[in-house]
Order: sequence, then C-alpha cells, then structure tokens
Amino acid sequence: MSDTTPDNTTRPTPLLVLDVVGLTPRLLDHMPHLKRLAGTGSHAPLGTVMPAVTCTAQSTFLTGTLPAEHGIVGNGWYFRELGDILLWRQHNGLVAGDKLWDAARRAHPGYTVANICWWYAMGADTDITVTPRPVYYADGRKEPDCYTRPPGLHDELTDRLGTFPLFHFWGPGADIVSSRWIIDATRHILRTRTPDLTLCYLPHLDYDLQRHGPDDPRSHRAATDLDTAMAPLLDDAHAEGRTVVALSEYGITSVTRPVDINRELRRAGLLEVHIQDGMEYLDPTVSRAFAVADHQIAHVYVRRPEDLDATREALQGLSGVAELLDDEGKKSHGLDHPRSGELVAVADPDAWFTYYYWLDDAHAPDFAQLVEIHRKPGYDPVELFMDPQDPYVRVKAATALARKKLGMRYRMAVVPLDPTPIRGSHGRLPTSGDTDNGPLILCSTPRALTGRVAATDVKSLLLSLAGLH
Repeated sequence: MSDTTPDNTTRPTPLLVLDVVGLTPRLLDHMPHLKRLAGTGSHAPLGTVMPAVTCTAQSTFLTGTLPAEHGIVGNGWYFRELGDILLWRQHNGLVAGDKLWDAARRAHPGYTVANICWWYAMGADTDITVTPRPVYYADGRKEPDCYTRPPGLHDELTDRLGTFPLFHFWGPGADIVSSRWIIDATRHILRTRTPDLTLCYLPHLDYDLQRHGPDDPRSHRAATDLDTAMAPLLDDAHAEGRTVVALSEYGITSVTRPVDINRELRRAGLLEVHIQDGMEYLDPTVSRAFAVADHQIAHVYVRRPEDLDATREALQGLSGVAELLDDEGKKSHGLDHPRSGELVAVADPDAWFTYYYWLDDAHAPDFAQLVEIHRKPGYDPVELFMDPQDPYVRVKAATALARKKLGMRYRMAVVPLDPTPIRGSHGRLPTSGDTDNGPLILCSTPRALTGRVAATDVKSLLLSLAGLH
C-alpha cells in the first residue's frame, strides 16, 4: 500500500463540524470555549462565496465547487420551469456535484455521516438526518416538528428533548432554545450512533446580529450564550477523541438602509402584480423584470433580452445598489448558472434588499405580516420582529397561540411592514482586508490551518483531517 492510499482497515479520524452562523474573529472574543479551542488548536480566515448566504455557502463547503457548478445560487430563486419563486427548499437533489460523504465513502467504504440541521438534508445520502419540518395538517394548521432518518429517531429525540422548537428556530421568538435542542440532539446522536462525520448547524448568532447589528451588547451576549451552550458538546467531542472544526458561512455587518428593489422595478413599469381580495401578488410569469431579494444580493430576472437595458437603467440610479453583475460579472464570481437572474444586484455595505413590491401597505398580501418563509417571493428578516406599531400585537399573538393549543386554525399576523429596524445583514463579499468581521474557521488540531482557507477547500480539508485524503 502506498503512503497516499488510505488504510481501510482502520477507522477514520471522527469529525464534528459545527456551522456557527455569523462567527467572526470579533465575536470570538465573547466565546471563551471556542476561543480556547482556537488557541490550543488552529484557526484561520475563511473565504466565502457570492452570495454569502446559508444555502450557497453550505453547498460550496460540501461539494468544493462554486454556484456555477453546484447550482445553489441563493437561499431561493425563480424556478423558470414552474413560473414560481421558491425559497428554502429542502431536497438535496437540487445540489449538483460530488458531496463530501461521496468522496469519503470512496476512500473508506462504510463511512457514516450524520447531518443535524445543515440545509438540503432531505434526500441526501447520509446515514442520520435531522432537519426542521413542520407538520402541515389537512385543515391548514402548521405544527412544529422535524424530519428524521431513520424514522425511529424522530420519537427517540422528541421523547428525550421535546418537540423540535420551530418557533424558536425562526420568527419573533427565535432564540437560544433552538440551538440548545440541536446541541442536545447532536450529543445524543454522538453517544448512541458514533458517526464518522457529524455536521451540526447552530443558528443562534443569526438572530440578534440581524436584529441589533454585530456591535450591539445584545449580540455579544448572544455569542456568549451560544458558547456556553456548546461547551458540553465540545467536552463530549474531546472525550471521544473527535476532531472539532467550527466554521461560519459569513460575517454579519452593520446596515442602516433597506432598498426596495422591486418597488423601483414596478415604478419603472417592469414588474406586474395580480389582485385578489384587494391584495396584490407579484406576478413573475408576466413581469418584464423582478428581483428575488436575498439579504444583500438580489437576482434580477428579465423576461426578454430587449428589456435588459431598461432594467439596468431603472436600477443603476437606485440608492443602495453598489453593483449590477451582468454575464461577465456573474462569471467572475462563479455565479454564472442558469438559475441565476439575468442581472445580480449587490447592495452597498450598509444596505440590504427588501422583497416588497406593493406601493401601498393597504394592498399588501396577508402573508406579509406572517412568518411565512415559503410564500414570500424573497427573504424577509423583519420576521424576527413583532410589529411595534400595533398596540395589540402581543394580544394577537397570545390569542393565536391559544387557538393553536386548542387544535384550531390560527394566523400569527404580527410581523411589521416597516423594514427599518434591521441592523445587520450579509450576502455581499467582505470588504477587502476586514478580517475581523469576516467568516472564520477553527480546528482542534494544532497547525491544521496555516493560512486563509477558501470555501471551495473546506471539503478537501475535512477529508484530510479524517485521514481520507
């Protein structure tokens, strides 16, 4: 056997890969357990991708390729073949390319993988899967729950930890509770299944950093709270001899300006709506141009080539738009995939894109004030807030929860239509040289990280740490 051929008779080095969303060197100062791991092990700046959003970054980590190859051009996009904008799909079949576990199993047949809440988990060829998945009852009710593979793991985790806390995973109630559940589920799976590779997604920093910005004391406290919650999991990994890698998809930076990109396209006569029951709905099938807003990036879909110039003209003068990527621009960022918009708008560093397309709040669709990630034609961080202009908002929320507990249908219409409270965002590439606010990678192994790691190198790095490369 050559020195470069893995020894299939021995178990690979077990790995725990923590996706600590929003982790940066500046926040690490508020996370003593992770900082100690970085100090005794190794750490480095981590390159990200365009757009720097969850689904795209994770897909790059796991395939070693850019969106032009794996096809995940954002957290959602316009499905031209369906005539519909869809965000937060869950099927792994959307991600093209050779996955990390495929490469690991070629090197070591029988290699086992657990995915605890990384995205595109459903349908993935992993041995163990846990991912948020509500129960959609026939009468229209939506109840918190999760999807697991194998199926029996569902009741095992629910009996031990309680129902997956969906309303703490996203929405006005998003907080540390969901990350604690994920940590406890990961600890249980490590104890009872001992997979070779465990992927664990921890979303907590996403919440207060978007609500309050990265420099707010509440965001620093969120970092400390997450670090405290992670400590037992880090101890378990150390006791087991498991190599720990912690990485982040992006750094969240301060923003002060929402940019209503679809409203601008509508005023230019390029975006069309249809009306039902007094409510306006974006009509992508007939619009000459519209944008799928995704934090600081927006894919702009232009129906006909002859409308490209008009679309570009409408957006070039819009305050908050830093750049419009055309075919060459997309290619330079590895974003030249058929799913991308004909143009890709990049926001100024202190700005972000709303999905709003109506010109009068009286005609907003009813889902606009709901936590409704699958019906909105773009990302809506305002779902992290309750409407401060509504004096009865908490009464409405309590009434909705009471109806829910009685098994009745309910509408949690509490989300404001004012985007100005948002103080943190991401999606554009970090400012050159600003490593304090960019993503980070840590490893419990000394000297494993000796310089900046590109997002496309994470896959090969993990294979190497496992002894499979």
